[in-house]
Amino acid sequence: MAQTKGKFDFAIDRGGTFTDVFARLPDGRERVLKLLSRDPQNYKDAPTEGIRRVLEEESGRLFPRDQPVDTALIGWIRMGTTVATNALLEREGERTALLVTKGFKDLLHIGTQARPKLFDLEVAVPDVLYEEVIEVDERVVLCQDDCQLPRKDPKRVVTGSTGDSLEVWQELDLDKVEKDLRGVLSRGISSIAVLLLHSYTWSDHEKAVGSLARRLGFTQVSLSSEVMPMVRAVPRGYTVCADAYLTPKIHQYLKGFTAGFKGGLKDVDVLFMQSDGGLTPMEQFCGSRAVLSGPAGGVVGYAITSYSQMEKKPVIGFDMGGTSTDVSRYAGQYEHVFEATTAGVTLQAPQLDINTVAAGGGSRLFFRSGMFVVGPESAGAHPGPACYRKGGPLTVTDANLALGRLLPPFFPKIFGPAENEPLSLEDTMTHFHRLTEEINSFLSANQTQANRATNSQNDMVPNSQSTMSVEDVAMGFIRVANEAMCRPIRALTQAKGHDTSQHVLACFGGAGGQHACSIARALGMKTVFIHKYSGVLSAYGLALADVVEEVQEPCSLKYEQQCFGELDRRMEQLCRRCRDTLSARSFSSGQISTEVFLHLRYEGTDCALMVTADGYPRNAHSCRAGDFSSAFTKRYLKEFGFTIPDRAIMVDDIRVRGCGKSGINSIHKSKTGHKQAKPVMMTKCFFEDGYMDTSVYLWEELPCGKSIQGPAIIIDKNSTILVEPSCEACLTEDGDVCLAVGSDSQCAIGTELNTVQLSIFSHRFMSIAEQMGRVLQRTSISTNIKERLDFSCAVFGPDGGLVSNAPHIPVHLGAMQETVQYQIRSLGNELREGDVILSNHPCAGGSHLPDLTVITPVFRKGVKRPVFFVASRGHHADIGGITPGSMPPHSTSLQQEGAVFVSFKLVTGGVFQEEAVTEALMAPAQHPGCSGTRNLHDNLSDLRAQVAANQRGSQLVGELIDCYGLDVVQAYMGYIQSNAELAVRDMLREFAQRRRHQTSDSLEVESEDFMDDGTPIRLRVQINEEEGSAVFDFTGTGTEVWGNCNAPRAITLSALIYCLRCMVGQDIPLNQGCLKPIKVIVPPGSILQPSQNAAVVGGNVLTSQRVVDVIFKAFEVCSASQGCMNNISFGSERVGYYETVAGGAGAGPGWHGRSGVHSHMTNTRITDPEILEKRYPVILEHFSLRPGSGGSGKCRGGDGVVRKLLFRNKVVLSVLTERRAIRPYGLKGGEDGAAGLNLLHRADGRILNLGAKTSVSLEPGDMFCLYTPGGGGFGSEGDPKSGGPQGKRRRLNEVFTERGSVFEYRMAQEGV
Repeated sequence: MAQTKGKFDFAIDRGGTFTDVFARLPDGRERVLKLLSRDPQNYKDAPTEGIRRVLEEESGRLFPRDQPVDTALIGWIRMGTTVATNALLEREGERTALLVTKGFKDLLHIGTQARPKLFDLEVAVPDVLYEEVIEVDERVVLCQDDCQLPRKDPKRVVTGSTGDSLEVWQELDLDKVEKDLRGVLSRGISSIAVLLLHSYTWSDHEKAVGSLARRLGFTQVSLSSEVMPMVRAVPRGYTVCADAYLTPKIHQYLKGFTAGFKGGLKDVDVLFMQSDGGLTPMEQFCGSRAVLSGPAGGVVGYAITSYSQMEKKPVIGFDMGGTSTDVSRYAGQYEHVFEATTAGVTLQAPQLDINTVAAGGGSRLFFRSGMFVVGPESAGAHPGPACYRKGGPLTVTDANLALGRLLPPFFPKIFGPAENEPLSLEDTMTHFHRLTEEINSFLSANQTQANRATNSQNDMVPNSQSTMSVEDVAMGFIRVANEAMCRPIRALTQAKGHDTSQHVLACFGGAGGQHACSIARALGMKTVFIHKYSGVLSAYGLALADVVEEVQEPCSLKYEQQCFGELDRRMEQLCRRCRDTLSARSFSSGQISTEVFLHLRYEGTDCALMVTADGYPRNAHSCRAGDFSSAFTKRYLKEFGFTIPDRAIMVDDIRVRGCGKSGINSIHKSKTGHKQAKPVMMTKCFFEDGYMDTSVYLWEELPCGKSIQGPAIIIDKNSTILVEPSCEACLTEDGDVCLAVGSDSQCAIGTELNTVQLSIFSHRFMSIAEQMGRVLQRTSISTNIKERLDFSCAVFGPDGGLVSNAPHIPVHLGAMQETVQYQIRSLGNELREGDVILSNHPCAGGSHLPDLTVITPVFRKGVKRPVFFVASRGHHADIGGITPGSMPPHSTSLQQEGAVFVSFKLVTGGVFQEEAVTEALMAPAQHPGCSGTRNLHDNLSDLRAQVAANQRGSQLVGELIDCYGLDVVQAYMGYIQSNAELAVRDMLREFAQRRRHQTSDSLEVESEDFMDDGTPIRLRVQINEEEGSAVFDFTGTGTEVWGNCNAPRAITLSALIYCLRCMVGQDIPLNQGCLKPIKVIVPPGSILQPSQNAAVVGGNVLTSQRVVDVIFKAFEVCSASQGCMNNISFGSERVGYYETVAGGAGAGPGWHGRSGVHSHMTNTRITDPEILEKRYPVILEHFSLRPGSGGSGKCRGGDGVVRKLLFRNKVVLSVLTERRAIRPYGLKGGEDGAAGLNLLHRADGRILNLGAKTSVSLEPGDMFCLYTPGGGGFGSEGDPKSGGPQGKRRRLNEVFTERGSVFEYRMAQEGV
């Protein structure tokens, strides 16, 4: 099958802009072709045209363009296409209806309830893919052995595919479904997606609905149980919707494609690339598995061509395109993810782990508040970079052109309005001269201020930075772009415990060759590999790929001896299905291989790994397919740093991947020769040391085996490779380029401000905090830190001032700085190398007691005091107190909330003080009604993990100092803080100017809002326009309260930093500089600065939201959001559960508030309905939006949600909420949002209003009904001045560019 004798074989990648064609000719030669994907004046379909041209030119026969192509000479065709991706990005799929279990019509609108961009007040979430919703009156629930619900009537019990028993609570009403479906069909919708709860294990109801729909004439019927039978309704729902939405578009494209050939390609083997890197027959190509069809070919291409089975050196794939860059990893096996987000839609399907970052050749260049910024905005294909002659902005491509790294004579003349002109160096240089003047003007005006700021940090006076040349500026942007692309590569490798420097960088795509040497050097890599077909590697990868058949089914078995028989039976059954399918596609048994994967996790955790037993042969204690237990524990140890030996291993899914070997083997060899490579010309290129003479070579003329010393440029038809100084290029026997990367002759950096270095140091400091977080997540053991990622890591200067913080959890912003500075004041000279401090007390900068902060001073040889500090703050699930979870709704003193640490030495002289910290964690038991920690083992393990994370941070800070010197690192620390300060000052000046323009009032604004108990929070802001400074005065705020809504001062500062960042409106370093222009006055003894023993747990989760509301009200930025986190917890002696629930977001000038989303100081994801019902004694009866709860106005406030929980056992329910009496305010004539409501429906029929805060014992059959607040409206409906929503529609890949496991990890962190 690999090579069809005497025929032409084609592998084609149809991209958004270009279509790449790889052809294997009958005589074994290879040919590549690149043409525009859309050129309607010349041809209807690019892949068809590519095939026609090759056949005509190589066979000598005429193949008329206006006639179907004769297929007699075609062996096979393989394609990758962006048809599905583009339909998703453009929202141009098929009109679709969703059928979902009654009570859950808004489930996919609410989704995880987290907002995608933490600091965007306008919550932009992609629209759902369906047009209408039909609620299906049916319900099945999982059986629980200890369920105590009163039985009114016997229920039908069924067995699911996982082996679980289920009760059919509501039989399917097919008559009602038929009526609803006929209505949908009459409105022109012929595609449906069906999502019924628990159908992953019992699918009878879905299948009945599907059969009915097909009988009625629906042309596309997608069932979630068939598309992807995995537990978790929300991602499965998104996936089935994507399948219904995209598959008809794919079929429509395929119909047009096959129509271009005689006989409709009936006798030609046509295969399409799926997102998992495997090929599938054309007729089975479907929407949910097609989204990464294009980039998947590139991954297969570099994996097969770059990875050596002998050396086994892992490879990083680096595909730099126009708007973004794709990064992936290969080490002998494809790395898959089974849930990933593309264009804002989460798909639950096997996908290659391709990480996309918003940095490409078309990424725009900005100079903001003294910092060089690259992207994420892109110039796109139209107008494109400035050099395209269409009025576009400066981009990374322009920077390369300005530095002489791109040579216009070697580019086709396809630019300008008529698309017949060369690249324009003149346009690029005009833009760069203008930007350079702006930068030099800024440097001149702000140098004195920057020096003054640095001088206050260090005992030195830095020299002024000289003015920058155009080349300096262009070079600066290239370096910043490179650093931006290095960060995800570090994250991708280090997240799983791999050393980044031990990889080969495989570079492909049009733009990557200009950056490969720099990126490899920055990451410590020694080798860059660029394949001869790097410009069309996705197409070449299709020719090399195998046909793949994947089957998967859910499972609920333990991985233990008594279950091995059942596991073996099910694995063999799935293997047989794969083999039978591949045999039916003409593969011989020798070509077919199967690999079994088990989706395994430790019982009681959510961290599941898809594990293969490859390399772990079967033994007496394993199933027949291999020793999965050893494979799982070894990988778990590698990724997370520990195992849990006494914990059972659960099997969540069984997956089999069958491969039919069908890829070609490249036999083309380059001509060997003894001649030296001859340059075709010399040019001047700008590098770190200025302009250098640079040889230019044509790739096709290079002899193999001969070295080319940098600097040099190698030019191919589809790419340009820059060989930097101290690097060496060599052509291999196969015609590929291998680059040996030399060490950097790094020029010394002084303490004077260099704006390029400022951007790079900002990335480096952030990278330190991110890497600390990775260590903490890997080595922690608790669900809160390892899986919910409820932690922050940060770097601080010698004065305790925050330098960098990751991730950006709003309630942690700036708060840790207070903790570190308290320790400096308290311990002073007592701090020694090897000491680590533990603190959580509100008086010492704590937020609430479960957030334990671990602080490590960083010492330097010859310096007496710490030169930096690193710290990590993690939420511990329990540290004692009056209730499990240490978040009591009714606490009245700090002692009732758990163990207290002020300045506790957790490590002394390098020794972990386990006995002392254990005693402190158990100390709350001394107080009446309190207990010591209920989970000491997890506390100790997580504290050790925090110490390890700090140790990593200390090591990385030390390496940075080794590289640049202490004075330079501390100087740039000061500059980064000054940069944040400058951004805030600019924002305050702009606000002052707007206010002067709008009113003649003084530059003083004030606002007031109330807690539900009537406690006022008052704010008066006085702005100094000249300085760009402000006084935030909370005088007049109510006194400390009886209860736990008191907020430590650190909470107010966190809320203030969050608000300032939102109002600045652009990405700035979040550090102590943000607060430098701000004076904060908080009256002692108030609810915002309570006494030392005041209860504070509610202040962290509730009062923080009201502080935000008051600040935004003063600045009239937007109306109030729900102003509450809706903290709900329940538990018994055996189980405990905690969640926060979404509400409505406030509207603003030009946007409606989002419904059913978290806002401001929280962004927690909610537990999926199927997981909730599987693990806890509860049934989710209803979860939808609360219509009409958002305030009306020219822009409407978002609606809250309705959530109803039916309890199956006795539990204690705790409710900690706000906005039950005081409604979220509207602004500028907009109406207030509705207040929330907490109702309890007793099993005996009584309905009780629980109020805002309570703890109550529940009986089986009781139901808690939560109605969350809506957001306030903005603007009067009849007022033309208060602008309504703006209808500008942006392409989704401009808004939601990023993708992959690194992105999902960051989203999960920000969803805490």
